[in-house]
Amino acid sequence: MVWDKDQQREIVLLTNHLDFGATTISAIYKDRWQIEIFFKTLKQNLKVKTFVGTSENALYIQIWTALIAILLVKYLQFKSTFAWSLSNLVAFLRWNLFSYRNLWDWIDSPFEVLPIIPKSVQKPLPFAGVGQHLY
Repeated sequence: MVWDKDQQREIVLLTNHLDFGATTISAIYKDRWQIEIFFKTLKQNLKVKTFVGTSENALYIQIWTALIAILLVKYLQFKSTFAWSLSNLVAFLRWNLFSYRNLWDWIDSPFEVLPIIPKSVQKPLPFAGVGQHLY
């Protein structure tokens, strides 16, 4: 039995590790629960439902990529003065992925910062053909 300070109650944990004490078992469960919450966050916000590859290296690459992505999103959430929930921030970033905006202005006031229309960097061909726009 372990005393839960937050809930003010005793928790009974069942285990087959009889050599460990109750506080050690509760610490293991607490750490494991944090891992479960982390993977739930990855699955819900980054759409990591299945692994793309089957090799050990492919799994590492996908997990590290997801870790870096969630770290960047959590940093943006931390730096923002707007009250973003993590899922809303991820959804808005996904919707605005291909629009040009000042990220730091947009993160603080997403409904006021208008997209920037970039100048065209494509050079026209030297002849006027079908589908060519001459400026």
